[in-house]
Amino acid sequence: MIALYSETQRRHDPQFFLSSGARKPCPETPSRIDVLLVGLHKLGLKTTEPTDHGMDAIAAIHPERYLTFLQTIHQRWHRIEGASAEVIPNIHPASRTDGYPLSAVGQAGFHMTDTSCPIGPHTWAAAYASAQSAIHGAELLLQGQTAYALCRPPGHHAFHDLAGGFCYLNNTAIAAQLLTLQGRKVAILDVDLHHGNGTQGIFYDRSDALTVSLHAHPERFYPFFWGYADERGAAAGEGANLNLPMPRGTGDAGFQRQLDQALLKIADWGADTLVLALGLDAFVGDPFAGLAVTTPGFAQIGRMIHGLSLPTLIVQEGGYLCPELGDNLAAVLAAWL
Repeated sequence: MIALYSETQRRHDPQFFLSSGARKPCPETPSRIDVLLVGLHKLGLKTTEPTDHGMDAIAAIHPERYLTFLQTIHQRWHRIEGASAEVIPNIHPASRTDGYPLSAVGQAGFHMTDTSCPIGPHTWAAAYASAQSAIHGAELLLQGQTAYALCRPPGHHAFHDLAGGFCYLNNTAIAAQLLTLQGRKVAILDVDLHHGNGTQGIFYDRSDALTVSLHAHPERFYPFFWGYADERGAAAGEGANLNLPMPRGTGDAGFQRQLDQALLKIADWGADTLVLALGLDAFVGDPFAGLAVTTPGFAQIGRMIHGLSLPTLIVQEGGYLCPELGDNLAAVLAAWL
């Protein structure tokens, strides 16, 4: 296994986010990297700097105006007298078909779904480097190797042209699209605590990729508006999306029962390649406290997924600061070593 990571990914350092209307320190901090690296080192894995593959794979998922927004909005924001240090939206359109404004404030509202994706001076550089880790991982998979991309900031809440939930570029979708364009029949399996709403949205009306997400039930949990069991895809994508929401507090046995369903769906669909969106925040001790998977439970999750015997790219999504975060990463990855 090759582990991919760029130190540029550390430069994004969001200072706060709003949770239930309260200002709190942002949990998606650069220090997450250090704990994940400890997990890699426990397995004897050193990280490799990803090659810069440019914008083509990113632009295959995200449209030009969104990429321009991400690259320029911080500078534009600070032309506004009294603007906050980070770009945070305070207004949103009623729908994605509403008019597209020219103002920085209006575009922030158009392209940012919530307040948990603040944009600072180095956000674009870090998000770009994170995407390059996923892209390089996909290229390695095409060469017959297994790769883990330590993607931070994460990506699965980012839609085509909409940031949210700590995410700016959808690393998982970018990698899956690259593999699809190379003729692979790709299944995306998302085991993060939170529903992979951005990934679902990107592929929802497509039949060339399967999206499967296991997550805490969204009726009272982020992202609230997506992740329900009746969301099965649309148009050509009907039946190519599977959501497996779980009650809050679900532990190892309940999670693994849902994972069994996910793996059956992937096998029945005939996938020949797997992109694993690896969130570790389903852990019982994670600060978001949604599910109750243990470290041995993560080891079993890894073994179950490895049992598909599919070429696999593992892309890091959530998992927040707690003493066991690195142990949980090592527990999952050990199945491939």
